[in-house]
Parts: sequence; C-alpha cells; structure tokens
Amino acid sequence: MVITKISANGFKNLKKVEIYPHEKMNIFCGKNAQGKTNLIEAIWLCSGVRSFRNTKDREMIDINGQFMNIDISFKNSFRSQDIHFAMARPNVREKNVTLNGVKLKTPSKLFGSLDCVIFTPEDLELSKGSPENRRQFLDLSVSQIKNSYSSVISKYDDLIEQRNILLKNICYGRSKREELEVWDIQLAQLGAYISLLRYNYTKKLDMFAKKLYEDISEGRERLELEYYSTVYSNLEGRKDYAGEMAEEYLRCLQNNLDDDIRAGFTQKGVHRDDLAGKINGLAVRQFASQGQHRSLALILKLSQAYILAEEIDDSPCILLDDVLSELDLSRQKFVISKIHDMQVFITCCDRNIPFDEKSHGKIFNIENGMIVQENK
Repeated sequence: MVITKISANGFKNLKKVEIYPHEKMNIFCGKNAQGKTNLIEAIWLCSGVRSFRNTKDREMIDINGQFMNIDISFKNSFRSQDIHFAMARPNVREKNVTLNGVKLKTPSKLFGSLDCVIFTPEDLELSKGSPENRRQFLDLSVSQIKNSYSSVISKYDDLIEQRNILLKNICYGRSKREELEVWDIQLAQLGAYISLLRYNYTKKLDMFAKKLYEDISEGRERLELEYYSTVYSNLEGRKDYAGEMAEEYLRCLQNNLDDDIRAGFTQKGVHRDDLAGKINGLAVRQFASQGQHRSLALILKLSQAYILAEEIDDSPCILLDDVLSELDLSRQKFVISKIHDMQVFITCCDRNIPFDEKSHGKIFNIENGMIVQENK
C-alpha cells in the first residue's frame, strides 16, 4: 500500500499542503509546533481511526479558519483510491467524508481501506505502562484485520458501564440483584468472543515477536508473549465462544457477584485482562530493564505491522511520529531495517536518520504549517 498524494488545508495549522510522497521513506523535518504531527494525524484520520491525540472536532479546524479538508490518494495491490475528509464551522460534527467519490456516513467507514500502523513516543511505554494500553493495542490490532470487531468492543464497553452503575445501585439498595441477569448474559457472549479473538491474535503476535526480539537482542534473550485472562484458565484450542465459553464467562460473573457489589464495579472480564510477556523466563512487568521495555515496545509495533501485512496481503503505511529521536542509533537502524520495504512517514527535528534519501526516499521541511520538499 502506497500513498501517492497528500493535500491538506485548514487542518489545524496545515496550509495548502500538496505533496507526492516517495513510495518508501519520507522524512518530515521541522522545529516543534510547526505541524509535523498534524500531518501524521491527518493521514491517521483518513485510515478511519479516531485521533491518537484525542483531538476534539472543533480543534481540527485552524483556530482562525472556517473549514478544513484532507485529500489522500493511494494505491494497493488491486487499484488506486481517493479519500476526501472535510469539515466546516459551525457544524463541525457534520463531516463530509468520501471514498472514491462515494459519501460515507461516518469517518469510521473508512476503516480497512487505507491501512496504517502508527508509532508515537507514548507507545514506548506500551510494555511497562498500564494493562489498559496493552488491551487497546490488542483491540486496534484485531480490528484492523476484522473490521466488525471494533463495534463489539464498543458494545461491550457500554454494557460494562451499565453493569457497574447497576452494581452501585444494588449496593445502596436502589436496585435488585435480579436486574443484572440481562446485562450478564450479553456481557458473557461478547466477552467470550473478545477473549478468543485476542488470544488468537496474541499467538500470532508471539510468533513474530519471538524472532524480532531475538534479532534486536542479538540472540541473547528469548521473548514469550501470552494473553492473560481473568476468566479462563486455558484458551488453547477453544472455538466455542457462543456456547461453553459464554457459559463459563457467565458463571465467572455470577460467582464474583458479591465481591463486585461490594466493590461497585466488575472485577473480572476482558476489561481487566492483559498482554503478558517474559524475557528469558522472567516476567517483563517485574524484571525488565528500561532498555528491554523499549525494545519490546518496538517489537510489538513491528509485529503488528507484519501481521497486518500478512492478513491483507499488502504492506501497511508506517507512521513514526517523533519516535526515532527517542531511540539510540542501534535501535534506529534496527527499526529502519525492518520496515525498509514498506512506505514510511517519519517526523523529526533533525536529519540524523540512518538512511540514504538520494536512493531511498524524500526529505520535506515543515515550517508554520507549510511543507516543502528539499532539493536533492
């Protein structure tokens, strides 16, 4: 998958941008607050995913502007496609989004068309950060290869919120325990399905990550990844998410009901699960060094890209937003070497990136929202 043209105007501080990216490496240099990350965000929005910066609708349009538009042309193994994404004040919620000229109901309908993998400085905390971050990583990764999965996660989140409200009401005598049944049955069905898909994805992740981690550690360390479930003791070989798995999930909710009522929230379920790792047999969360955590974060994102490429039978576009500057030279070279056959967009404050732009890519300068390609 290759982006052939990017046009943007009025998206945050971007002004009359029109660039033709290289099919391999594209480096965007500029000082802070000049618009580098805005460009990466614009590409990411056109992949159909919410902003990785949690940008609100009204913040997408330049503070002094009335409208914004993003246009991206790209091609995959089968055909060329065009995405148009536009908004205007005052009705910023009414987005005009089209794919190949066909209007879409919401930007999320773009999902699965322009496939991207993004890596931000926050992702460097993926390994040692909260389990919630790793669950979100798994869920986004799964949804990229099974588009309907994101709606399942959204529905589960709504159900768990309603159940937690009801648990508090039961605790204070405002509701009855019997009212939980309708929520628990639905949660069990969705929770079993989510557990199975996350587990199966983690198995693929472990396969790719093992080899990559062996490479980055030069064979000195061995990585193991596993999906930690708070409901199931063993998911290997399970396929019965609509039958026995759902029943087991429901029993878990029922067995923990008294504790949940006292706590005021649901203590077991896919919303409490984790992606766990071991390096040379030692738990990553307890024993990994800072360097090992960073290496593992890199490996997880690279594995995500490799799995996606395998599933869609095409290479996704790689978006590296100010990440390489956070890494030492050896890790920079490692990352570049593993994505050299994909189209890559890199933002940085300087040009100290280990690649030869004359034969492998382009360098662009960004200043005050304007982007200009450097002359070779």
